Amino acid sequence: MSVAPVVAAVQDHVALAEIELCGELIIAASAVPEGRLSADRIDEVLRVAEALPGGSDGKDRT
Repeated sequence: MSVAPVVAAVQDHVALAEIELCGELIIAASAVPEGRLSADRIDEVLRVAEALPGGSDGKDRT
């Protein structure tokens, strides 16, 4: 019987990025007195505008 080798430093970079974004959402949500984040605030926390074409604010400039 053989035992599979132990890999000490396996990292899933996508999963780590998702965990970081979830943490940022939790922190942002805890700072909102009314208890809910607006869609605009969620986009801001998740940096959606940075990923969209057309500029840093996400608005299409055509």
